[in-house]
Amino acid sequence: MYSLLLVCVIIVLALCFDYVNGFHDTANAIATSVSTKALSPRAAIIVAASLNCLGALSGTAVAATIGKGIIGVNPVSPYVLIAALFAAVFWNLFTWYFGIPSSSTHALIGGLVGAIIVAYGTGMVKWDGFISIFAGLIATPLVGLVAGSLIMTLLFWLFKNASPARTNSRFRKLQILSACMASFAHGSNDAQKTMGIITLALFSGGFIDTFTVHLWVKLICAAAMAAGTAMGGWKIIRTMGGKIFRIEPINGFAADFTSAMVIYGGSLLGIPVSTTHVVSSSIMGVGAAKRLKGVRWNIARSIIVAWFVTIPSAALVAMIVYKIMQVFIL
Repeated sequence: MYSLLLVCVIIVLALCFDYVNGFHDTANAIATSVSTKALSPRAAIIVAASLNCLGALSGTAVAATIGKGIIGVNPVSPYVLIAALFAAVFWNLFTWYFGIPSSSTHALIGGLVGAIIVAYGTGMVKWDGFISIFAGLIATPLVGLVAGSLIMTLLFWLFKNASPARTNSRFRKLQILSACMASFAHGSNDAQKTMGIITLALFSGGFIDTFTVHLWVKLICAAAMAAGTAMGGWKIIRTMGGKIFRIEPINGFAADFTSAMVIYGGSLLGIPVSTTHVVSSSIMGVGAAKRLKGVRWNIARSIIVAWFVTIPSAALVAMIVYKIMQVFIL
């Protein structure tokens, strides 16, 4: 059984993670529409915050995967969850400060695995569940890369004889729709991860009898993500929106549409995906279809390096935090 105080600490940390996730990953949905001036920064933030909130209320399949798919201990120590959440928040803030579009999902998964290992040993990690989640995290960006390239190629073929100015004017309007789709998809996947942690804490602490995500948990997670989204993440927007390649409205639409489909598909299947990775790989795929040499692969390379650094780095931070708590609290 947890004390009420410990549950409150976990909920506050989880909402901090959700809030940071909101402004850290805002760029996922609105970077291309801001870059092409389809939306003003202010309008883009309002769109992203509103649709993130609605998306967060749309399901719980990903929450169940996070809450039950990695940890092989029941009940799990509250200090494991505290260490994991602290590590995820720290890594998000660290990468946000340097403008690196790293994955909040990888940070949370890494934090959970690191905290479990240091608390219980490697035997208490559900490695089949972890491998399944990790496989999804690796596969979905590849799907985004290929799908982005195919969709962009199709659009080029469909509009090859159209006036470039008229085509871009049309797709600048369509980008508003695609930004809404991407924002909704982002909320549908990312906010559920926090719901899973909070529900796990309530279940392990004996406050609920079954692993069921209650409405109030959905509402506070949706609100925290929307509030974080409203803060924006302009450093990462600059990286995602212009440094990978020069984005025009038709490219922005293709990238947003692709990433929205891949992310929401993951949400329906209960697969936690990295929205950052899917969006960045979709942009790279679209850019490669436009002109292979036009993609600034050095920026893409730094993003890919961040993919493989995040999980072990967050795991290490979680281990250190747990050890510190073990000395001073446990």
